[in-house]
Amino acid sequence: MARQVSNSTKATWTAVAWIVGFVIFFPILWTILTGFKSEDEAIASPPHFLFFSWTLDSYHEVFTRGDGYWPFFWNSVIIAFGSTLLALVIAIPSAWAMAFAPGKKTKDLLMWMLSTKMMPAVGALVPIFLVFRDWGMLNNTFLSLVGMVIVLMLINLPIIIWMLYTYFKEIPNDILEAGRMDGASLSQEIIHILTPMAVPGIASTLLLNIILAWNEAFWTLNITAPGAAPLTAFISGYSSPEGLFYAKLSAASTLAIAPILIIGWFSQKQLVRGLTFGAVK
Repeated sequence: MARQVSNSTKATWTAVAWIVGFVIFFPILWTILTGFKSEDEAIASPPHFLFFSWTLDSYHEVFTRGDGYWPFFWNSVIIAFGSTLLALVIAIPSAWAMAFAPGKKTKDLLMWMLSTKMMPAVGALVPIFLVFRDWGMLNNTFLSLVGMVIVLMLINLPIIIWMLYTYFKEIPNDILEAGRMDGASLSQEIIHILTPMAVPGIASTLLLNIILAWNEAFWTLNITAPGAAPLTAFISGYSSPEGLFYAKLSAASTLAIAPILIIGWFSQKQLVRGLTFGAVK
C-alpha cells in the first residue's frame, strides 16, 4: 500500500528542492551574467546582479584573441569523446566477463581498479610526462591528442567498468544462455544481446565520463602540446601575472561549459533512466 503524502508536505519538499537546486546552480548563473559585464562592473562592490550595462565585449575578445575559441573546442571534443569511446570498447567486454564469468579474484580486481582512483594525479605526473617527452608528444599536436585520449581513457576506465558491471549484473543470465543455445557466438552475445539491453546504462556511463573528460584540467594543463590544448587551457589563459580578467574569464568559462550543459539538458531523461537502471524490480 502506497504511503499517503499530504499536499502541504509535497509543497514543502518541492520548495526545498527548488531552493537547493538554485543554490547549486547559482555559481553557474553568476558566471554567465559576469560574462556580459565590463571588467569594471565585474569587480564592482557591491556586485550588480541584473541591473548593469550588458555588453558582448568579453565574448568578442574571447572569439578574436589568438587562435580564438574553436580550436580549443574541437580539441576538447576529440579528447573527451575519443577517450570515452575507446574506454567503452575496452570496458564492455571487461564488465561482461566480470558480471557473467566471474573468477575467485573478480571482486578483488574490481576493488583494486577502484583504488587506483584514490591516488593523487600528481603521483603519476612525472613518469607520464617523461613518456610524453621521450615520444615527442609535448610538441606534436597529433601525438599529443592521441596521448591525451589514452591517458584520460586509462584514468576513467575503472569508473566505466564499475558502472557497466553494476548495470550488467541486473540483466538476467537466462537471456544470454538462451542466445547461446540459439548458436550465438561470444561477440554476437555481447554486441547483439547484451549491449542493446544495457543501452540506458551504457548511455549514462557515456555521458558521465564525457563530462569527466571534458572537465579534466590537471593533465590537459601539464602535458598537452600548445596545438592540442583543450578548453581548460583556454580558460586558464585569462589568468595572468597582471591579474584576473573576471568578465573575460567568465565569458570563456560560459563557452566552455555550454556544450556540456546543452548535452545534459537534452539527455537528462536518458541519464536518469540509466542511473536508476535496475533500481526497481
